[in-house]
Amino acid sequence: MNVFLQRVYLGLVGLFLLLPLMVVAGVSVNEKQTLAFPPQGFSLSWYGEIFANPEWRNALLASITLAAVSAALALAIALPLAWFLWRRHAPWANVFQLLGIAPFTLPPVITALGLLTFWATTGFYGQPWTAAISHAIFFVTLPLVTLSLGFSSIDRSLVEAAATMGADDRTIFRTVVLPLILPYLVSGYAFAFVLSLNEYIVAYMTVGFTMETLPIKIFNALRYGYTPTMASVTILFVAIAALIFSLVARFGDLPKLLGAMSNNDK
Repeated sequence: MNVFLQRVYLGLVGLFLLLPLMVVAGVSVNEKQTLAFPPQGFSLSWYGEIFANPEWRNALLASITLAAVSAALALAIALPLAWFLWRRHAPWANVFQLLGIAPFTLPPVITALGLLTFWATTGFYGQPWTAAISHAIFFVTLPLVTLSLGFSSIDRSLVEAAATMGADDRTIFRTVVLPLILPYLVSGYAFAFVLSLNEYIVAYMTVGFTMETLPIKIFNALRYGYTPTMASVTILFVAIAALIFSLVARFGDLPKLLGAMSNNDK
């Protein structure tokens, strides 16, 4: 009976969490231009609007480009930092780890305001590439954490054996370390990509309206009324995130990537 009650409780919690998404999904298939729920009629035309309308299509391309570039930059920052922290055991090295996680632990509006002040002071405010750098700094924590987990899972005797055979640091990294941390590289990139795709505050405060991503486009469209296209974009974002995380779970050790210890680690 206790097991039954637990399942009922978890089912109710899951339903409660899914209710907003179910409402948004219903709104996205309204036949008429209304946010009514239950939907009045059924139509997928609002999903087509994302790709047919130049404004929504350009916003989608801007979001994907920003997310792809910023995730790559975040990975480029996190990889050497995680490698350095794994190779160095000095207490002062932890300072760099704190610097790596600081942007993500602060409230987003604080980080965004700091980045806004920096780019305005340097005279680069409004340039599209500033949003990519800002997102990379803001989300560098995600690949840093996953890569740190990847490095911690490496058997150091493999590195020592390669060094004994005469391999230098570059060769060891390319032939031993990189293949072992590749799933963590992909996962760190995926996490940063998904969050950058959905981020609004940092992008808005670094580029304003000079580069209109989908979250910024939704905010701008709200001034002219509500359309089911906004709900369609939301469902599209959820679908992309679900697909990416499903691939990560399928080809990687998702519990390990989220910080769970294996039996051998305990």
